[in-house]
Amino acid sequence: MRNERIKGDAADLLDTVNQHIRSIAQVQQQRVELTASATAGKGQVSITVNADGVVIDTEFGDDIDELDYDDIADAVTEATQAAAAEVARKAEELIAPIRETRSRLPSLSSIVEGLPDLRTKTPELQRASFDSPAARKERGSDAPNRPWSVADHD
Repeated sequence: MRNERIKGDAADLLDTVNQHIRSIAQVQQQRVELTASATAGKGQVSITVNADGVVIDTEFGDDIDELDYDDIADAVTEATQAAAAEVARKAEELIAPIRETRSRLPSLSSIVEGLPDLRTKTPELQRASFDSPAARKERGSDAPNRPWSVADHD
């Protein structure tokens, strides 16, 4: 009787894992299609980034000449950072259900006593700093990088 329960539990687990793998593939495909845009500089600079936060389009408004070069540079930086933060937020929304499902999967040792647990915690990605090279130099090379979060850039 116990053997049948173990077989049933293992079959259910395999079905769940297979479904989980399909979900991961689907989310990966959706992620690569993500883009985000942001504007800055009194609406005169618009930046669009891809899922990796790489700029894929830059547009200047008709009145861009109302801004000086420093203002344009600051607006490009600001819009790029805002777009990158937005695409990161969208990607996190996509992956959240996968993480939730994974957290509910039983360990192997809970199905078959004595089997080792192979579950490892997924490390959190540490985002690169948005600080300019000058700001990094000012901060000093021995100062730790300030953690980044989407909330910093909303």
